[in-house]
Amino acid sequence: MTSTFALAAVWLGLAVLATILATHLRISIALVEICLGIAAAAVAEHYLGPDSLGANDEWLRFLATAGAVMLTFLAGAELEPAVLRAKWKEVSVVGLVGFAAPFLGCAAVAKWALGWDARASWLAGIALSTTSMAVVYAVMLETGFNRTGFGKGILGACFINDLGTVVALGLLFAPFTYKTAVFLGASVAGLGVLPFFTRWLTRRYAHRTAAVRTKWVLLVLFGLGALALWSGSEAVLPAYIAGMVLAGAAAEDHHWVRRLRTLTVGLLTPFYFIRAGSLVSIPAVLGGPLVVLVLLGGKVASKIFGLYPIVGAFRSDRRERWYYTLLMSTGLTFGTISALYGFTHGIVSRQQYSFLVTVVIGSAIIPTMIANFFFLPQHLLPRVTMLDEEEGVAPDSGGEPSVDDKNGYGTNGG
Repeated sequence: MTSTFALAAVWLGLAVLATILATHLRISIALVEICLGIAAAAVAEHYLGPDSLGANDEWLRFLATAGAVMLTFLAGAELEPAVLRAKWKEVSVVGLVGFAAPFLGCAAVAKWALGWDARASWLAGIALSTTSMAVVYAVMLETGFNRTGFGKGILGACFINDLGTVVALGLLFAPFTYKTAVFLGASVAGLGVLPFFTRWLTRRYAHRTAAVRTKWVLLVLFGLGALALWSGSEAVLPAYIAGMVLAGAAAEDHHWVRRLRTLTVGLLTPFYFIRAGSLVSIPAVLGGPLVVLVLLGGKVASKIFGLYPIVGAFRSDRRERWYYTLLMSTGLTFGTISALYGFTHGIVSRQQYSFLVTVVIGSAIIPTMIANFFFLPQHLLPRVTMLDEEEGVAPDSGGEPSVDDKNGYGTNGG
């Protein structure tokens, strides 16, 4: 137990350092945590030996996965049904193109430029077709775009994009078994009654010190996550839909959502983002930098050439188009999940897995930094960011409408 507490202290120390650096550098904290994870793992492995940072310890993997699940749930809870109905065409078109362009483009690059076999090439296309909901939502929170129609549109497109990735992985590599049918049936039934039971629980037991709603949400997410893992899927998959189902309840109580964010961002997500960085093998990257550059170039180029004209049909402002396109070019959660699935099932080798994970993490960092530094649409920023609200700088605006033309200006937390 002593070593567990010591290791947890090291990881949270990295999280605190990441917060300080992100504040001074004005970079998304998620990206700083990833970079610190890469650096810390390299130093620890050099001086203390392989896996000395404990990234594969079961308790740490659980906290990291729980962070991804909670962050995905919160992203879904931000998507108000009215906004999605109003933006269904934008969300659907951008999301589908955002999946299809890199899926086909990166599979072609892996097959014809790198000489990978067909199964490994298709797996590469799947892993690099994703958009990182975790990174995008973290950036939305820091900038405050999660409260605007602009940000909600991006989050909706991310969901459609990653849904395409999940479907492709299942159709190409994951056999449909009775467990899959049980998971789908139980998820549909559970999510169908979730909003009604949640409202009853809220009326009867909420607004007390016991925080029953938080416990209830964690129970649902962990239960669905266990069912997903049992069926051969991933724990984060049902979390987004659960968030969307409870979006109405979340909109009714902003203080409850803020407390969930505090739990998620303060404790769980640092383990997820730092661990994602620690998985990068520096020797593998140094041994094949050209492969990494080719795959990264293929992913970003296919995303940009596929999405920029499409986004232009919905966004006339140049900065908005580029910001939207670049955030859709990120990858992390489902990309690493797909790559790990390929490695554990013998579809890709360990070296190919390292290349894919490095490219996925690179795509989480580079497009987001370019977007925030050069194309941030300042005219859409809310007056006060969500991070400011959580730190007590200003009260929650609560009823601010999700529209793009409330052109308040404020702090750029991204």
